[in-house]
Amino acid sequence: MELKIEKPIAFFDLETTGTNIATDRIVQVAVIKLVPEGKEEELDQLINPEIPIPEETTLIHGISDADVADKPTFREFASELDLFLSDCDLAGYNSIKFDIPFLVEEFLRVDVDFDLKDRRVIDVQNIFHKMEPRTLKAAYRYYCGKNLDMAHNAAADTMATYEVLKAQLDMYQDTEYTDADGAISKPVQNDVKALHSFSYYTRNVDLVGHIIFNDKQQEVFNFGKYKGRAVEEVFRKEPAYYDWMMKSKFPKSTKKVISAIKMRV
Repeated sequence: MELKIEKPIAFFDLETTGTNIATDRIVQVAVIKLVPEGKEEELDQLINPEIPIPEETTLIHGISDADVADKPTFREFASELDLFLSDCDLAGYNSIKFDIPFLVEEFLRVDVDFDLKDRRVIDVQNIFHKMEPRTLKAAYRYYCGKNLDMAHNAAADTMATYEVLKAQLDMYQDTEYTDADGAISKPVQNDVKALHSFSYYTRNVDLVGHIIFNDKQQEVFNFGKYKGRAVEEVFRKEPAYYDWMMKSKFPKSTKKVISAIKMRV
């Protein structure tokens, strides 16, 4: 089943030097952009991370220091990527927890404010885990009947993610889903707004989940000695904690969130 869209949507995947959003860097970006008229555009770029790629990471995605030595840095590539993703909704596999926070962090490092406010996000992994908890490789085999022989190559993973979503639309078009509260809904409707609502479930205030919403929709800390405490309350009583966070190796996207909260105190 082909995906129904009203505006461009970009399926994307990243390969990186590691999993620490604050200190690791992107080494490959692959994007498949769909537009309502049916046209597909692709972008696949290796990136010089300007830091060494650990050997154990190269063993996972196959990208070495030599492969990226003459490639553009993210700062050099950022304008092209920002333009390519302009006005696009976003889709990916585990993108809410990893790829989107990582991409936003890289943009912030080069002073590009990549705004998510008007973008819908589809996380194919979340749809998959709600319906058939597995990995992308298993999802590809289950939904598409094919083996993903180049897993952890960004271009291969991006295409597999796109194919999995289309197969999910076919498989679940008549399947009802019962959520944790007992509510019944048709989950995988061929509509980007509905797919966003179904796959984008998170209590995170910042992208990586250091700050979350509690049951009262208050921003609270999700780590450390103030875990569960309201951020506003802590900053009001202990302003030095805000200063410590701003000087520490938290992601820039997290610092942007706590700065906005601090301004309300």
